[in-house]
Amino acid sequence: MSARNRELLGLIPASLLVTAGFAAVFIERGALSQNELSDLSLTYGAIFLGLCLVAHIFLRIALPYADPYLFPLVAVLACFGLVMIYRIDDTLARQQAQWFVVGLILFAATVVFLRDYRKLEQYRYVIAFASLALLVLPRLPGIGAQVNGAYLGVRIPGVFVFQPTEFAKLGIVIFLASYLRDTRQVLVVGARRVLGVTLPPLKHFGPLLVIWGMAMLLLIVIRDLGSSLMFFGAFLALVYVATNRFSFVLIGLLLFGLGAWYLGTHVPHVVDRVHVWTDPFDAARYPNEGYQIANSLFAQADGGLLGRGFGGAMLETPFGASILPAAQTDLIYALIVNEVGLLGAVGVLVTYLLFVQRGFKTAMLARDSFSTLLAVGLSSVFALQVFVIVGGVTNVIPLTGVTLPFISYGGSSILANFVLLALLLLVSDKARRPA
Repeated sequence: MSARNRELLGLIPASLLVTAGFAAVFIERGALSQNELSDLSLTYGAIFLGLCLVAHIFLRIALPYADPYLFPLVAVLACFGLVMIYRIDDTLARQQAQWFVVGLILFAATVVFLRDYRKLEQYRYVIAFASLALLVLPRLPGIGAQVNGAYLGVRIPGVFVFQPTEFAKLGIVIFLASYLRDTRQVLVVGARRVLGVTLPPLKHFGPLLVIWGMAMLLLIVIRDLGSSLMFFGAFLALVYVATNRFSFVLIGLLLFGLGAWYLGTHVPHVVDRVHVWTDPFDAARYPNEGYQIANSLFAQADGGLLGRGFGGAMLETPFGASILPAAQTDLIYALIVNEVGLLGAVGVLVTYLLFVQRGFKTAMLARDSFSTLLAVGLSSVFALQVFVIVGGVTNVIPLTGVTLPFISYGGSSILANFVLLALLLLVSDKARRPA
């Protein structure tokens, strides 16, 4: 079976999942007759399958040798997210569906206009400074939007709010991959050993540290700790793959430990997050900053092994107060565990792991250093985004405000991750194309 036929076959489970999911929500609400239930659920499934078929035909023409599993895995995640958001709010689900369509259009545009994605290397400094400018935008007066103490969004009055960090992460990864592609040899050859630790030459490592350090500083300024962790993890992954020196990673981890200690003991916003993380059930903190993570853990415990079924979770008290705040964004994983149980949540995480595995396999098959580093960086930042939000919701790490890719509600996240998918498929098509 050809790669594209395998991709086509992989789209069938996604359409079946969205059909069954909407049917389960309709049954739980009990507001439709049997005929209306069948017609609506089948219609939604057919529409979703139709959109995926259009994208599949486009890939057959534009990227015939690309990885056949990346797009079906994204389709499964996206349809599952639509069902979960529809279960929360019909209006939000319709908006998410519109963003999904726009994301497919941006996905196609990225493939068309970046067929030779290696040209991005020529504009690496332009891309780097544009990414830094995006990180500054949420702090500008008049357009910056503050949410839960963090400056994450840019508000365009009367239009929409978008999160520039979602696109900045792609630009920073492109810069790191391009710069390390040129300097990875001199970083190793010119390295010195001090007290048994290999240190890279500052002459070549300095510009990289400056751009990365500015990104970290700006993320601290806007208080987006989740994105800071994603950038830092992707940076270490790229440095290790480029140089094959674990000592460079060790130095980075030590610097991370020092930075985490300082922020966790001196910055009030971070101190509160750490205190809630260490004791989420503290009665004194619960009414204010502790209720979000505490209620998240309660919801996951309530779901058990098999869950309460689609639409079975309680989102509000009888008095109208929210039990799971931001259930469509930050805490959607807690809602997933509540409604489909631990088994369903593991299925979601396995889907993410398969996507990351295909991304790293693409990096292994790539024929040039820039393609390898680009695929590693994109896969790493995607994996770290999943880890940051799932780890925060399960109280493994302090909770931060990032979205669960392709599942959480949010147009910026959908669009940026579709660009990420397009770049991975471009690298994969070039790597798999016969010589």
